[in-house]
Amino acid sequence: MTPWRYLAGLTGGRYILWCYFIWWAVVAVQYFDPSPRVWLTALGLSVIVGIALTLNAKSGMPGTRLQPWPTLRFFITPFCVSSFAALVKDRGFFLIFSPRREEMLAAAGMCAVLGALAIVARKTLPAAVPTS
Repeated sequence: MTPWRYLAGLTGGRYILWCYFIWWAVVAVQYFDPSPRVWLTALGLSVIVGIALTLNAKSGMPGTRLQPWPTLRFFITPFCVSSFAALVKDRGFFLIFSPRREEMLAAAGMCAVLGALAIVARKTLPAAVPTS
């Protein structure tokens, strides 16, 4: 599948997930900490929570096989959450919002570009099927 076709089939939920990732990436680049402690802790939490989420998704449905990308997101999400929390600690953030307006505008702008590209792709490939 080409990236353009992927964008044409981008669902609202997946668009939001990409925007979450964009927000995390902007913060991770801006406040990067080379300390292995931050990243190993985030990795450890992602394994523990990812396994729990996978088990939860399969509970009550013996023999259920989860798709690879949603399963991967069970592990990526806690990694991003825990590393985000470690990177912004004591940096003046209000909830997830940076005290620096330009960082929020950069992330919001990238999300807007992604949304605009998805709209254009959908108009040029109207028969696209939503992707996983």
